Amino acid sequence: MAPRRPTSTGRKKIEIRRIESKQGRQVCFSKRRVGLFKKASELATICDAKVAAVAFSPGGKPFTFGHPSVESVLDRFYSSETQAGAVAGGGERNQALADLNQENDELRSRLEAEKARKEAAEEVLAKARAEGCQMTAWLDAYVILMGEEDLVAFADVLAKVHAAVAARADQVLQEALLTHLRVHGGGGGFDFGGTSGGMETLHKLHMMMAMPPPAPGYAAGMEMTLQGFGPHGFPQ
Repeated sequence: MAPRRPTSTGRKKIEIRRIESKQGRQVCFSKRRVGLFKKASELATICDAKVAAVAFSPGGKPFTFGHPSVESVLDRFYSSETQAGAVAGGGERNQALADLNQENDELRSRLEAEKARKEAAEEVLAKARAEGCQMTAWLDAYVILMGEEDLVAFADVLAKVHAAVAARADQVLQEALLTHLRVHGGGGGFDFGGTSGGMETLHKLHMMMAMPPPAPGYAAGMEMTLQGFGPHGFPQ
């Protein structure tokens, strides 16, 4: 009679939890790492798949498996991520680039306009200097170094400029107020009652009527010829 074989309890389910023993963790890692890489190799062989597996031991030592290599699999992964990101964010980047190009074009246009204004101003100054305009001589000199006669003449010119600027400011204010009244008056008379804005506008209109009229020679635009000003726009 054959001896009886001891009965086996079979495979027991192992509780998945952290192993407290440091040496036990290292031994378990070595065994399971081999099993993990074996499964990865089987997957690559059976399914003709490109597989990469990376594991760090409890001590921080890296272990890798790759088919055909870890580097080739990672390169393929990163390239696919980059292409997906480009497709997803391509519209936003294109719009941002278009906005930047438009802003750059606007800045270039403004720069060219300012350069043109500068060149025009320099041309006027050069022509005035060639004709011996006294104002250009004052522009090139220091006020503190002027003599008494030049200072008196310079002060007289500044007074003319101040009067011209004040008259133009009054004219602009009058035009702005009249435009405001035409827009908010409804076209058939003005309704100031009941609103603080209307009363304020009426007050401004009264102040406007009390202002002195513009100096003779003022036109509706910026090109004006005043008495005492030369052909270049400089006071004489």
